[in-house]
Amino acid sequence: MSSYIKLENKTIVITGGAGFIGSNLAFYFQENHPTCKVIVFDKFRSNEKFSNGNLKSFGSFKNLLGFRGEIISGDITNQDDLKRLENIDIDYMFHEAAISDTTVLEQDIMIKTNLNAFKDLLELCKRKNARMIYASSAATYGNRPSPQVVGDEEPENIYGFSKLAMDNLALNYSKENNMVIVGLRYFNVYGKREFYKNKTASMVLQLGLQILSGNRPRLFFNSHQILRDFVYIEDIIQANILAINAKKSGVYNVGAGKARSFQDIVDILQNEFKTSYEIEYFQNPYTAYQTHTQADITLTCKELGYEPKYSLGKGIKEYISYIKYIYEKEVKNV
Repeated sequence: MSSYIKLENKTIVITGGAGFIGSNLAFYFQENHPTCKVIVFDKFRSNEKFSNGNLKSFGSFKNLLGFRGEIISGDITNQDDLKRLENIDIDYMFHEAAISDTTVLEQDIMIKTNLNAFKDLLELCKRKNARMIYASSAATYGNRPSPQVVGDEEPENIYGFSKLAMDNLALNYSKENNMVIVGLRYFNVYGKREFYKNKTASMVLQLGLQILSGNRPRLFFNSHQILRDFVYIEDIIQANILAINAKKSGVYNVGAGKARSFQDIVDILQNEFKTSYEIEYFQNPYTAYQTHTQADITLTCKELGYEPKYSLGKGIKEYISYIKYIYEKEVKNV
């Protein structure tokens, strides 16, 4: 992947760089493009919480242990914080910062953070002549039929609505300003460095930690009929890197292109851990809930050259050692 992506001495800013996907991007560039200047911009976590009880920021220094680039603590909604980026000659911005918690009810904060701040960052990229690659979401589709196709969206919550509004803004902005702006609609991402998302971490990690703790894995009733497109972090990174060479603006689905059930996750995990716990089923408490997601990745493959390399089984197998590490370091003695 890195063999034909030329990034020598380029400056890369990653917003949300202490979060799950942002930190993985930071380490990708550090390890594969050592002449790059990589700058992480992140709000980092505090004790501030939303009305749902979840933290306002999931960024954690622990995701950046071993990172040698520059780190800026800043809020994308704060103009003074954004001024810190004005004196930097940015070549690429990977915008991963967002309120990504789909259960957040504060619509005003969601729009200000996900949409209005995005406009400010687009303006910054325009002034810097930098390419913007940003995180969109499969939440834009709501319960539209699978496979989900760009152009057929119907979000069920304010998070999905904010991401769709970002996509619309990006497409209009790119036309008006002759810029290449690439949005990547992530489906259900799992992998290394997601633990610090707390309760919003993937079910792969949550179920894995339940099993390692000696507890029965918990699933909604009829989980074998609830299907998701689970995509491993390495494929997400691949899509972001390929977007560097995108010839035109666009919004692209990033998933495995296959739907698997939560039951499948438990079965694969138990096979890897060599356990055979009986599953504890309980009632789904959510009224708005996606029952089937599957990314149509035809356009992503054609335009970006994307090719998912990880099936659910392969991804979990590679992830197992990190789940064990997190259990030993963060869960076992708590």
